[in-house]
Amino acid sequence: MTLISEGNNWALLSIMFFSSFIAIYLEQKYKWAAKITGAIIVLVIAVLLTNLNIIPSSAVVFDDIVWGYAVPLAIPLLLLNANIIRIWRETGRLLAIFLIGAVGTLAGAVVGTIFLAGAVDGLPGVAAMMTGSYIGGGVNFTAVADAFHVDGNLISATTVADNLNMVVYFMILLAIASSAWFRKRFPHPHIDEVQDNGNSGEGETLAAGYWGRSDISLKDIAAASAYAAVVVTLSKLIGGLLSDIIPQSNAFAKMLNTFFGSQYVWITNISMIFATFFEKKAGSIHGAKEVGTWLIYQFYFVIGVPASIVLIIRNAPLLLLFCLIIVAFNMLFCFVIGKIFRFNLEEIIIASNANIGGPTTAAGMAISQGWTKLVGPSMLVGTFGYVIGTWLGIIVGSIMGA
Repeated sequence: MTLISEGNNWALLSIMFFSSFIAIYLEQKYKWAAKITGAIIVLVIAVLLTNLNIIPSSAVVFDDIVWGYAVPLAIPLLLLNANIIRIWRETGRLLAIFLIGAVGTLAGAVVGTIFLAGAVDGLPGVAAMMTGSYIGGGVNFTAVADAFHVDGNLISATTVADNLNMVVYFMILLAIASSAWFRKRFPHPHIDEVQDNGNSGEGETLAAGYWGRSDISLKDIAAASAYAAVVVTLSKLIGGLLSDIIPQSNAFAKMLNTFFGSQYVWITNISMIFATFFEKKAGSIHGAKEVGTWLIYQFYFVIGVPASIVLIIRNAPLLLLFCLIIVAFNMLFCFVIGKIFRFNLEEIIIASNANIGGPTTAAGMAISQGWTKLVGPSMLVGTFGYVIGTWLGIIVGSIMGA
């Protein structure tokens, strides 16, 4: 029993929206909150509300509205900057270490699945979801879960494990950024620049400076909303059509059916094509970044909702171990290979964050630390993770037998 019932949609919607506002307000008002990032704050708020029995762990607002509508609409908006040619040209070193981290994620998913084989029912599906998530982000998690029709209880348990793992992981990254041991062993020009320039300004966090007021009109909001809705509609039509056409006579054909029949794959493909070949049109839609990011804040709240501490102790310790294995491999690849090729400490941290957390948390960390030159590239490589995350998640799931 919870203070607010699962059928009280307006109360739950109010709490979700207000929690997002509180997280954004704190991030832009206080430097301690900016260092944690608003995305993590809203996730923690949801975890606390669930574990204090204030809100239920499942409701129509969370399951149908956010998962069914907010997340699909957010992807085209966030991918308006996903010009693949520009990403390749401008991100340079950061994209290279990001791809190294993606290989680490793949290796961790395979090793974790082999190591825990038989201990967790449906683990190949979890491997597929977490590969998508830890290369791209939460939207890829949703896409891959949908592609393989992963059991809802397993999704919830994995989400619980992932949430706890993410909180620990982000704290480790923040500790590494301030660690004298790591600074002694890696070049860190962005940290030096922040220290040389001093604070960002009295009474203002770096996040507040980045998310300042933008030139957004009513026409921009209408254009962004229409664009996102049309992309999702076309993607559902194409995915449904190909799912009916492509046979499932063998394992390879089934993989193709799963891949090309996923609406999220086509949302990604269409968005990427539009952003690449119609860059001026994409750039003229102001406000897409703000609206898309706000929708993702609702998503972060919803993924924190099932994070029952009791549930993870009872049902999901092995899933937590599995997530830890993937993250450990990602960080191992990033830091070891980054050390060999003399990548900057900040580049390694942001690239790994863009893998595990996605562009929102990567950009948030870059903003909060004052690494302003990495904010744009972190968004670009994280967005590229959105592009490839679903593809690679489906491929890994198919190979591992999801």
